[in-house]
Amino acid sequence: MPPPTAPAAVPPAAPPPPVPTAPIAPAVPPAKPPTISVADKLFAEGMTALHEGGLERALELFSAAWQEKPGHAGVVREFDGAVLALKKSGDAAYTQGKWEAAGKRWMGTLRFINHPAANWRDYPFTRSEVRAKVDNLTASLTEKALTEYRREEVPAAIADWKTILSYDPGNEEAARSLQTATKQLETLKKMPPGK
Repeated sequence: MPPPTAPAAVPPAAPPPPVPTAPIAPAVPPAKPPTISVADKLFAEGMTALHEGGLERALELFSAAWQEKPGHAGVVREFDGAVLALKKSGDAAYTQGKWEAAGKRWMGTLRFINHPAANWRDYPFTRSEVRAKVDNLTASLTEKALTEYRREEVPAAIADWKTILSYDPGNEEAARSLQTATKQLETLKKMPPGK
């Protein structure tokens, strides 16, 4: 029998091929949130004011948003509703005898009714109708103040003229009357009692 032969030598295994690696990418900065335009920020603040019942403030902010971006879609959508609500709240204040609030809200309506975002032709009232409400309120308060003044109820007359000036600061007649009545009240306070 022939001598056993040694098993043939197994050639050493080749090293495994290198694992391909992706090049290390530079660190990616975190994504920045999209920038919000000034017009959108103003509009969002206006919506907050609107939801909080600040109709005039909302309209001021909507107007500012419109100035930044004429034709702003949100302003187009919300402006008319806010003007209508402001006028309606003036009517409600008047019905409740809250003259100052009524005057301020109607004056605010007049301020915004001709804004480019307003579709005033579709409103159930006109600018002249709102102006007439303000004028009638002023006439009524002026007559009341004059009657009080003649009755020597000077503090009550002063309060009425101040009410007019709160919503119509440019009313010269109320300003003059208030000045005259205030001087008279000061003089009356200086007089000894019983005279």
